[in-house]
Amino acid sequence: MNITALSIIACLATLVGCAAAPVPPIPAPLLWQDQVFNYDAALVTITKRDLFALDADLQALLKGSRLERASAQVRVNRLTALIYGPRVGVNGSKGSAFPYQMGHSSIAAETWRRKRGDCLSLLVLTYAIAKAMDLPATMQEVRVPQIVDRYGGVDYVAGHVNLLIKNGVRLQISDGFSFGNVVIDFEPQIGSQREGSALTEDAILARFYNNLAAEYLAAGQLDFAYAHFKAAIAADASFSPSYANLALVYKRQGLLPYAERLLRHAIALDDDNDIAVGSLHRLLQSQNRESEAAQYAKLLETRREKNPYYWFGLGLNYFQQEDYRRAIAAFEQAAALSTGFEEVHRYLALAHLRMGDAQAAKAQAALVAKLTVGIKPPSVPVDAMVAGKRTKKLYGD
Repeated sequence: MNITALSIIACLATLVGCAAAPVPPIPAPLLWQDQVFNYDAALVTITKRDLFALDADLQALLKGSRLERASAQVRVNRLTALIYGPRVGVNGSKGSAFPYQMGHSSIAAETWRRKRGDCLSLLVLTYAIAKAMDLPATMQEVRVPQIVDRYGGVDYVAGHVNLLIKNGVRLQISDGFSFGNVVIDFEPQIGSQREGSALTEDAILARFYNNLAAEYLAAGQLDFAYAHFKAAIAADASFSPSYANLALVYKRQGLLPYAERLLRHAIALDDDNDIAVGSLHRLLQSQNRESEAAQYAKLLETRREKNPYYWFGLGLNYFQQEDYRRAIAAFEQAAALSTGFEEVHRYLALAHLRMGDAQAAKAQAALVAKLTVGIKPPSVPVDAMVAGKRTKKLYGD
């Protein structure tokens, strides 16, 4: 990344289509620069156990609830009440028990005490509670459009994670609806309601370390950033963003051959990682390697034209700017390039409604109703669905 733009990502969606040949690891002498960054493993103080451990008060609360013999229905209801707040039926609620707070990832116990967190923090807490309740919970990553916000010269690129609870019995989640599987999502208006790519605890730990490293990088604390990126790679060597983010640390220190090697490895691990491709393109340009850079520029342009997530993200930007005509055009392009993308039709309905076309809005709402069957989120406070913000973290150039 250049001096004026730094992009980093956390909670990145890395859905896998078909099996690919394993990518060989980078030899340690070509990967690490411990002496340059005064590496000390003690700089990383949080363990996997720390990440998922529940606060003592919460543990006592769960133990006192006598949930051991309760039905799956009762346990799911209890879980969603803890996270979203008490339900008041079809009329919604006054607010969310755990609102978003962008910019810092926290362990489960801290998130519980602070009563707020980013998407990864809320996922970790909810998963830990679900496990304590003996619910069949799976942390998962779902693909969403890339939305970039800039703060203090740093670009933050959002991804999305949520929790899937699989049940063999039907659960009454809200008045008039019942479902077998439940998705607990912390940004329902953006997050996919489909099953995503399952994440292990080690994979989540890697993303947590990556987030902390991104915070240190944004603050200019390169030694701490390096130590946490190294811990992220040790936790999950297949997580592409950790390598691309570490490349930023190396670039800031002028270690350009190491940065390039990391970016190429990140792309080899995930060839759909357009952020890493863009970072490599800019790195090559900065070295006047124009012919090589042009290949990656063309690749990015081609991907964007055929990528429904690109058009969806563009539509969201127009929607937020209240340019609903352009938003509709972008959403329609996303719809033409995809099937079963209920979020596209949901926003098409909203955009048509803002344009005063009730008939078109109704048609899109009908499509949403057809697509949202099977896996559903629980009923959550209305304003939590409207006001939720996505987590932004570093990744890229």
